[in-house]
Amino acid sequence: MLLSRNYQKRILHMLILSILVSALVVSPSILGNNFHLFDAPSLEISVNAQTSAESETQQNNTQQAQNSRKEKENNQQSKNAESKEEQGLNIFKIVTGALAGLVLFLYGVTRMAEGLEAIAGDRAKGLISKFTTNRFAGVATGTVATTILDSSSVTIIIVIAMVSAGLLSFVESLGVVLGSNIGTTIGAQIVAFKISEYAPIAMFLGFLLIFFGKQERWKQIGLITLGVGLLFFGLETIENAMEPFKDYKPFIKLMETLGNNTLLGAGVGALFTILVQSSSATVAIVVTLASQGLVSLPAGIALVLGAEVGTCADTLVATVGRERPAVRTGIFHLLFNVVSASVGILFASQLAGFAQWVSRLAGAGDDVARQIANAQLIFNLLGVALIIGFLPLVARGLERLIPDGKNQDKPAKAKSGV
Repeated sequence: MLLSRNYQKRILHMLILSILVSALVVSPSILGNNFHLFDAPSLEISVNAQTSAESETQQNNTQQAQNSRKEKENNQQSKNAESKEEQGLNIFKIVTGALAGLVLFLYGVTRMAEGLEAIAGDRAKGLISKFTTNRFAGVATGTVATTILDSSSVTIIIVIAMVSAGLLSFVESLGVVLGSNIGTTIGAQIVAFKISEYAPIAMFLGFLLIFFGKQERWKQIGLITLGVGLLFFGLETIENAMEPFKDYKPFIKLMETLGNNTLLGAGVGALFTILVQSSSATVAIVVTLASQGLVSLPAGIALVLGAEVGTCADTLVATVGRERPAVRTGIFHLLFNVVSASVGILFASQLAGFAQWVSRLAGAGDDVARQIANAQLIFNLLGVALIIGFLPLVARGLERLIPDGKNQDKPAKAKSGV
């Protein structure tokens, strides 16, 4: 009896405990999420918060790792690009190619000058001798003669020789010197037309005329034609050799420096002109590189201004051992080019803007090569226009600065009027 009562109590206790456990389990779903006996949801929130914080930390760490990895990859890519650029830029090949093109260009200029002088040299002397009655006729004569001979240095050297021989007076020579500066711009205009693709045709025609021409005149014409072909073929060779510099940052910075520092650019242009002994060569190469996008307009103008000064070296050498009037002609050429180039350096930005306006007006648009060629033409035309009215004063000043020697005879020929 006692055993049965204890058994019944145990069953009752178990039943009550079962009901209580069932109530604890079922109560959240019955009473809603707002009633929690043991605050279990707060534990869940804290756990979720901790999990969220851990996940955010992991995400931040992952993001930082990804950023670091990307930065390393970018640095590696830039290093690889620089190394590829250095490996791809074969300096030896570029230099040898540019030198080969320069040799071809200068050889072509020399051969063309020889042919022109053989055919038109005496005519040029006669032209200079006859049509220098006044300063304006002298400018026109110098322009035409330089265009025919394709070299301002050759024209001025001929003039110096004629003055020294008494065939031309010092006063008459000044206009021819001014005109030679205008005539030398014609070559740059021709180069800016980009006709180098026809160079092989000219070379082939010149070869045929030289070897199969029966008369000496045809052979000289063949020499001129061959020289023209070699000239443009040399420029094309230089252009192809310098093409890798288009994306080479040090070269781009150098051109920017020359453009920003006009005086430095002019110095480089003058030294290069003295080296190759031809301002036409310097300007032609500058125009060719500009057509490739390697030379900007400011840098091109600076180099061209320097070429105007560098070309005086040949004429000064030509005055050595000459009579005083011939020396005055060489000194005038030097002083005029130095003073005009100095003014050009001071107003380089205005010259560039005016050249751009003229080029666009002429339909050339933003062609930098054409703009540089036009800038040289504008520069020389303005220089001649500004000085031509003062030639008599300049002539008297140079005669006082460099007087005739005591035992020096008067020139055999002396015309009046400047």
